[in-house]
Amino acid sequence: MSYPTLLSAVLLAVASGAGAADESVMMGRFSAGEMTDWQTKVFKGETRYGIDDKSGRRALFADSQGAASGLYREIRVDLNRTPWLNWSWRVDQVLDGVDERSKAGDDYPARVYIVVSGGAAFWKTRSLIYVWSSNQPVGATWNNAFTSNARVMALRSGTRDAGHWVSEKRDIRVDFRQLFGEEIDAVDAVALMTDTDNSGQRAAAWYGDIYFTAR
Repeated sequence: MSYPTLLSAVLLAVASGAGAADESVMMGRFSAGEMTDWQTKVFKGETRYGIDDKSGRRALFADSQGAASGLYREIRVDLNRTPWLNWSWRVDQVLDGVDERSKAGDDYPARVYIVVSGGAAFWKTRSLIYVWSSNQPVGATWNNAFTSNARVMALRSGTRDAGHWVSEKRDIRVDFRQLFGEEIDAVDAVALMTDTDNSGQRAAAWYGDIYFTAR
């Protein structure tokens, strides 16, 4: 479940945040076992998040059994300095028979949110969501089933890369322009979510270090 309330919960708590002054901004150094500044938002049941090395490397492990909760970190990142988001992830299986474009099928084994605050007008909060889709083709984009302020892009699909670590590198400004038709200079939070509350299935995923870089 995408839940527009995840976006609201994240951004209602965001104040000014910390600026990005270096050539890289570390969001989550999970390989070092660090989860500092990451907060939990629970919706239905609770996805279990924790550090382990069962995937072949030390990483953040997420395990959902019919549950929906996410982790988020509030930090203002200057995209003029560090526009590229880097991370790695792994899933071992995807979900069966879900329609990810519908409210009833809005479950994913893994997804990464990039959140842009609407400021005092919190209803204008927007989110770019990168997903490991169960069945949509790589490169497909669509509006989240719950709100047009959240737009989805499938970076991986099905079992083709399942069981392996894969790395991602995205220019946030370019992707935001493509999905929203807007130019942005900063983001205000990043969130991670593995959820299966609609389908009642089980999903497990690992998330590697996630950070912004200049190139």
